[in-house]
Amino acid sequence: MNDRTESVRSPLPDVSSPLARLRSSASAPSFSIFRHVSRNRNRRFLLLGAAALSIALFLILRDLTSFSAQPETETWHPPATLHSYELPRPFIVTTTVTTTLAAPAATETVITQVAPRIEPVAFVLIAWSEDAAAEAALLIKSVLIYNTSPSEFHIICDDTAEQYIRARLALVKRPLLRLVVRFYQPSWQSMMDRIDREGSIISDHSAGVPGLMKLFIHEILPPSVKKVIFIDTDAILVADPTLLWRTFDGLKPSTAITMGSHPDHDAEEWHHASRICSCVMLLNLEKFRELRLMDSSIYRSDTSGLYPPALAPSAFRAMYGVPSGENGRYENVRLGDQGYWWAIVDHNPHMFEPLSYDFEVTSCLVDTYATGLGDDAVTEEIELIRQQHTKGTPQEGIVILPKLLHFNCLHGTPRYMEWEGWSDPTNPLTIRWGSAITYHAGFKWIWLNKGTENPPDIITTAVIFADEDFARHHRIT
Repeated sequence: MNDRTESVRSPLPDVSSPLARLRSSASAPSFSIFRHVSRNRNRRFLLLGAAALSIALFLILRDLTSFSAQPETETWHPPATLHSYELPRPFIVTTTVTTTLAAPAATETVITQVAPRIEPVAFVLIAWSEDAAAEAALLIKSVLIYNTSPSEFHIICDDTAEQYIRARLALVKRPLLRLVVRFYQPSWQSMMDRIDREGSIISDHSAGVPGLMKLFIHEILPPSVKKVIFIDTDAILVADPTLLWRTFDGLKPSTAITMGSHPDHDAEEWHHASRICSCVMLLNLEKFRELRLMDSSIYRSDTSGLYPPALAPSAFRAMYGVPSGENGRYENVRLGDQGYWWAIVDHNPHMFEPLSYDFEVTSCLVDTYATGLGDDAVTEEIELIRQQHTKGTPQEGIVILPKLLHFNCLHGTPRYMEWEGWSDPTNPLTIRWGSAITYHAGFKWIWLNKGTENPPDIITTAVIFADEDFARHHRIT
C-alpha cells in the first residue's frame, strides 16, 4: 500500500481455507441438533428446520468462498495534467461489490478514505544567461531544501540557462517529494514581437527585454497553470516555501497580485514605483487571463465585441500620460517592469494586497530591517523593538521573521553569491547573512536525494504567446 492508494478490504477474515474452517465450525452444532431431535416429540418439524439451515449454510459458504477468491479493488491514479493536485484534504474512493445470494442480488458499497492529495508549490523564474542560471539554480536548491510540498518550476530562459540548470537537476535523481520542471524558451525575436504588438512599453532596466516578460507570464505559461510565485533569481528561501504559497488562501476574491509594499520608499523621479517591488510576487494568472492584462494589436483588431479591452493601457495612461517617445513608446517609465506594475496596482488597488516582509528581506537596506543571524535567544518582543524601516508600512508593529533573502543591490557582480563583500567579515551585510550564503551555496545537490522513487519530471515546452493563440482560433491577422 502506498500513500495514495488503499485497496478495498474484503469483509471476510484472512483464512487459508475458509471452506474448511466454516465446515469445522458448523459440524458441532449440527450433531447437537440431531441428538436433540431424537429426544423431541416434534421430530419431523426439527428435521425440516435442520435441513433448511444446512441448505442456507451451504449457499452462504459457496458465495463467501467465491468472494474471498476474487476480491474487488479500486486504485486511485493521479491525473496526467500538471495541475491535477488539490489543496490537502481527504477524498473518498467508493467501490460497489455485488454478491448473489439465493435470489435477488445484494449490493454493498464500501467507502474507503485514503491519503490526501497535496497541491504543489508552483514557481516561475526568468533566467537569461549563464550567470542568471547560476543564481536561479541556487534559488531552486533552496526551495528543495525546505519545501514540505511537491515543487513545480516554470523557467523562462534561453538555451544556455536551460543547459546549466538541467546539469544541476540531473544530480537529483531521488527527490523526497515530486519535482516538476518546465522550461520555456521564447526566441529573442518572439519576445520583441510581443512587445511590439503591445505597442507602448519599453525598458530602461538592465533586465531589458527578458525582464519585461514578467508582464506576460500569464501568456507564456499554459492555462492549466492558474497561480504562481514569481521570484527574481538573486534570492534564496531560508524557510518552507509552502508558507508563502498559503498566502493565496487568505487573499480577497478580487486580488490578482501580491507583492512587497514600501510606501516609505518615495522617489519622485521614478513616479514612486519604488513603493513596490516586483522581485517577489504572487500572481493569479487565471484572473490576468480573464481580465486580459496586457494589450495587443491582435486584440485591438478583434471586432466581435465578445472580449473586454485590455486592463493595462488605461493604467499606463493614468500614471504616465500618452506615450510620447519614439514609435509611441513610454520613455518616462523607470525600473523596467516594476514601473508598469506600479501603474497597474496604483490604478486598480482592489487587485492588490501587500506581501509580508518575511518574504522579502532585502539587501537594498544593508541593515535588512535590523534583523539577521545571531542572538539566537532573542524574543519576538525585543526583535520588534529593534526593527527598522517599517514605520508607515503594512509591516509596522509586526515582527519580521525572515523566510526569503533578496540580494538585489549588490551591484557590480554578475552572481550575487560571488560578491566580494562576502569575504569581508566586517561588512554589515556579511555579518548578518554571510554564513547563510555560504551554507546554501555549499549545500551539495546530491544531498537532495532523500527519496526512493519518483525521479524529476523535466521537459522543454514550446512557447506561443496567448495573443497569437487567440489569433489562430479567431482567424485574426
